[in-house]
Amino acid sequence: MKPRWVDVKDRIQQGYRYALVAPAGGDFHPDFRPDLTPAEMLALGVFGGKYMTDCRDEFPQTWFAKARLSPRRKDPSLNWFGVDASQPLSVWRAKGWIHPDDPRGWFQWYCRYYQGRRVPGEDERQIGRWKAIRRHVGQLRRACEPGDGRCRPRQRQALLHWAYDSRAL
Repeated sequence: MKPRWVDVKDRIQQGYRYALVAPAGGDFHPDFRPDLTPAEMLALGVFGGKYMTDCRDEFPQTWFAKARLSPRRKDPSLNWFGVDASQPLSVWRAKGWIHPDDPRGWFQWYCRYYQGRRVPGEDERQIGRWKAIRRHVGQLRRACEPGDGRCRPRQRQALLHWAYDSRAL
């Protein structure tokens, strides 16, 4: 596949350029099998609707057709489970979880990975973080009746933020 270049110009990141070298939605690492696409996550309601409001030009407009976004500030009522399950970006930065190429964090990495960007080393690190979050799936299964969205909604919402579909757990 011939690389296609993306130039990023948004409020948080300017002057960053990356190549799409894999087909969108395909050629994923064999250990990375997310339940949800970025478009599905945005339609369900993640990150209080604030995550993608200033970087829409970078991604397919179809992702935003049903996206639940907040133009001003984070609004947890837009989240699927109606609760805030996010830590501030400052916490992520302090813990060293943010890579300079993806200053918004894991979801930005996932959106770019989904589109076909590959970053050796960083991809494996982020996939490892994604796999580690799976422990919450087991916790929900042990503590909740299947499909009971009122049981541990913050934990369920956090799983949605990591592309695990926790609605039926």
